[in-house]
Amino acid sequence: MATRREFLTGAASAGIVFCGCDMLPRAHAQQRGRQSLPVMVNGKRVKTIDVHSHCVFREAIDLMGEEGRGVLSQTRGAENLFVAVEQRLKSMDAMAIDMEVLSINPFWYGKDRETAGAIVKLQNEKLAELCAAHRERFAAFASLALQYPDLAVAQLEHAVKRLGLRGAAIGASVLGEDFSEPRFHPVWAKAEELGAVLFIHPRGIPELAQRLKGNGYLANTVAFPLDTTIALSHLIFEGTLDRFPGLKVIAAHGGGYLPSYAARSDHACLVSPKNCDLEIKLKKKPTEYLNQLYFDALVFTPEALRHLVAQVGASQVMLGSDHPFPWEERPVDHVLDTEMLSDEEKAAILGGNAARLFGMTG
Repeated sequence: MATRREFLTGAASAGIVFCGCDMLPRAHAQQRGRQSLPVMVNGKRVKTIDVHSHCVFREAIDLMGEEGRGVLSQTRGAENLFVAVEQRLKSMDAMAIDMEVLSINPFWYGKDRETAGAIVKLQNEKLAELCAAHRERFAAFASLALQYPDLAVAQLEHAVKRLGLRGAAIGASVLGEDFSEPRFHPVWAKAEELGAVLFIHPRGIPELAQRLKGNGYLANTVAFPLDTTIALSHLIFEGTLDRFPGLKVIAAHGGGYLPSYAARSDHACLVSPKNCDLEIKLKKKPTEYLNQLYFDALVFTPEALRHLVAQVGASQVMLGSDHPFPWEERPVDHVLDTEMLSDEEKAAILGGNAARLFGMTG
């Protein structure tokens, strides 16, 4: 049997390792969904675009030293999910996915400026190289060293203007510091100026580690959606989305818990004015801000997708799989099986909305 090192070296011979959201190992082989490429909706060809898929570059992990190897060792089932690019393309075909927008979950927010800068530079250049080699199959979100906002501004501009990346993937906070903090405003201003899309992907809530212990993988199943919920709520209630109304934000995992119980947000300041800063005068109801945000459709059931669309609008929802982790192995079928959606809405969620948001043509 090959050693772990031999396995990783062989699997990542092209310099890229695909990974995801720290999911448990597969208990069974991936099953082919009913849909296959090309996907047709009401007799019309639909280009399916998955906005939530992951990758990691081995060289970037190496820049973290021993800590980087720890990142991999803590990713449960990672050995089963490292694949070469050609294997990834075959998996995409089996899932009826024409294009994936790749992102790398930030593991470098705690690093010094030089190390974080080197990791981001390497990753962004390699993402651009990969996308250039497979223009019809891959697009990508840049990485940013958000702990250094001035550096992140320069990285974002270079990634979009020079490397052709579509925006940036960010966590739900920077080591617990929320994005609504003024020091991050220059980053959001630059993203708004560039028309760059920001993909918020949670990393969990370490402060809750003790309560999340035990059965059920709660550090992911509960903490990840909660992390996103907190991030979006701060962007709304602190007035960040009013300050930057043109900001394009996609929230992973259907936006966490917020769309499922959004109406409570509309009543919070009425019930407890002392817990609201009345100097921050929002321009509309908290729930209305959801209609200017975007969400992936990774909510698992037709009823959950129906509710998400009813809350935020079909125009704000996009295909998401979390590939290569098996959270949703039939994402296209999941959308097509949601009977309350019209054919136009299904086509939009499967790819039309993403193509419009990212400015893709053809």
